[in-house]
Amino acid sequence: MSTQPSKALETFPNPQPERDYTIRMRIPEFTCLCPKTGQPDFAEIRLEYVADKTCVELKSLKLYIWSFRDEGHFHEDVTNRILDDLVKATKPRFMRLTAEFGVRGGICTTVVAEHRKKGWKAPGIVVLP
Repeated sequence: MSTQPSKALETFPNPQPERDYTIRMRIPEFTCLCPKTGQPDFAEIRLEYVADKTCVELKSLKLYIWSFRDEGHFHEDVTNRILDDLVKATKPRFMRLTAEFGVRGGICTTVVAEHRKKGWKAPGIVVLP
């Protein structure tokens, strides 16, 4: 295989740092292992963020997400860990990570974690007629 999973997250300069705009990503093939049984867990991860000076590079994000495949994590832990790593790498104005895990023992789990840069205020919602 020419590529391997990696915990390294690369960034690139935000092309419009003076503007608040939302970047949304959907990652439908996240997998990790249940830390109790070792069985696979499947989730769709949705990432939404308002970049400050940098944006996350997509190939590095793909390899980063892949790196969890053989690791055991509770849903709450892995969601917050991914958010923390992305915040550390990109230092966004705002970031929300939503992880929707498939059924395990008859229960589907959704975990939502957020980060807000100190002092950042979300722009108001525009309602058009």
